Amino acid sequence: MSTYHFLEIEGLQVFYRKAGNPDKPVILLLHGFPSASHMFRELMPVLEKDYYLIAPDYPGFGNSSSPDRDNFQYTFDNITEIMEAFINQLRITKYALYVFDYGAPIGFRLAMRRPENVTAIISQNGNVYREGLGEKWADREEYWRNPTQEKRDSYRTAFDPDTIINQYIDGTKENQVSPDGYTLDIAYMSRPGNDEKQLDLIFDYQTNVKMYPEFQKYLQEYQPPLLAAWGKNDISFIPEGASLRLPVICVSPA
Repeated sequence: MSTYHFLEIEGLQVFYRKAGNPDKPVILLLHGFPSASHMFRELMPVLEKDYYLIAPDYPGFGNSSSPDRDNFQYTFDNITEIMEAFINQLRITKYALYVFDYGAPIGFRLAMRRPENVTAIISQNGNVYREGLGEKWADREEYWRNPTQEKRDSYRTAFDPDTIINQYIDGTKENQVSPDGYTLDIAYMSRPGNDEKQLDLIFDYQTNVKMYPEFQKYLQEYQPPLLAAWGKNDISFIPEGASLRLPVICVSPA
């Protein structure tokens, strides 16, 4: 049975859900955009007999604190700092990483900092290769090179309800995606001030792409057991992001 908790980290309340026996192997589940740890709510009951599962919400996401931009820099480095402090406070020294979307650059930062702590990595559409970037990223890279206010404002469409719904249902079979997840994400993303925080992260995503060679070096040097499970119809992180990894089992569900 999952239970729900808050942990104070550097003055922030970090929400997390956990399930399973603490004596079992640990899996840290890191969510993506525009979601939160609720994305794992159906997976955790499946795994809890064999693993100890911990799924936090990042600052600005889900039920964790969402501090003002004047008091917190919304960057992937900064979120990683909070997640590292979260892990340390829970005294977790060995864990597998389950990373998805935004969770990938956060998880790989954590792995590079403490490679001895990471027992394995499950990457669900968690890209660390330029070859895994879909066509839409060309526009974003132009924005990063020339960050005008007009271009920044154009990315507000990423938080529109229709955009969030499409992130769930595009490329999937009809009537097989529950509306629960995207309805909750729409509510989270519509909170006052959240748009500017998320726009900061969209701009900062360029730091993740620049770190791809470092993430790859980590994989080559430490070769953690790695499962890459990829949706073949993902237009943001295309399947080539999975097929380049070694060692890897590549799964491309319909």
